Amino acid sequence: MEKQAELGPALPSPYHRFSRHEWAALRADTPLTLTMEDLARLQSIDDPISLEEVIAIYLPLSRLLALYVAATQGLFKATQRFLDAEDGKVPYIIGVGGSVAAGKSTLSRVMQALLSRWHNTPKVELVTTDGFLHDNAFLQREGLMDKKGFPESYDGAELLHFLSNIKAGQRHVPAPVYSHLTYDIVPGESVAVDRPDILIVEGLNVLLPNRAMKDGRAIPFVSDFFDFSIYLHAEEDDLEKWYVSRFMRLRQTAFRDPRSYFRKYAELSDTEAEAVARSIWQRINLANLRENILPTRPRADLILTKGPSHRIEQVELRKL
Repeated sequence: MEKQAELGPALPSPYHRFSRHEWAALRADTPLTLTMEDLARLQSIDDPISLEEVIAIYLPLSRLLALYVAATQGLFKATQRFLDAEDGKVPYIIGVGGSVAAGKSTLSRVMQALLSRWHNTPKVELVTTDGFLHDNAFLQREGLMDKKGFPESYDGAELLHFLSNIKAGQRHVPAPVYSHLTYDIVPGESVAVDRPDILIVEGLNVLLPNRAMKDGRAIPFVSDFFDFSIYLHAEEDDLEKWYVSRFMRLRQTAFRDPRSYFRKYAELSDTEAEAVARSIWQRINLANLRENILPTRPRADLILTKGPSHRIEQVELRKL
């Protein structure tokens, strides 16, 4: 008690907190527009998701975001009328962050599918920041291969240029393509983002704050361009378990492809492969989580917390 007195009264939380049951009730009459076949196509390896999870968590979230986007669209139109302007529409950008193996890709794809079924957001596109990693040749030259996924492994200037063009309402903005098979950027390939209603940007470090310069200016970063941000949280032990499980499954599938960067792991024994997976997790992914990713959680507008079974057990929504 004395220590608490020294620290002063606890600050009120900036979040509304909901149990799974409380959040599910906010679905209201939002219809379920996905099927089991849709979910099977959208989920990632070792990231199970059920229709019950979609109903309880993702439908209320899609309803909330549809309301937010509609409000933003209304504000944009009001500003156009005030300025007597004829500017093109500006996409609403949603950032999705969290650790390796947390399930960001599944969350992003499911939300893309749900949001594209709302009448005011029929065009929803998804980009991952993997495409903005430096290529392996650069990372090897700079001694950063064991820092892949850390902030310094990305081409920040190119990513900022991409997001600036998106927010400027430009047409056919190219985004580079990353291959998880070759573990590298695909030379000469890109996807064009053409003024969607919503753009989802998914990546490990998307919620990193600005870096201040000595002269007081701020260098813009990815999160500056977001209209809404989501952090997918899970405990370290669960994340490690999911990562190792995914590694072991890929060893029997994608790793066996001759083109795979991880082909060398395909013939390891189970014991050897698990040791490699745990080493990669500890040296790279866990270090990145602790140093860079987890500290950004309080910056998110929405925090989804998973339990050991991948079910989201708690939802925290930032107070406006």
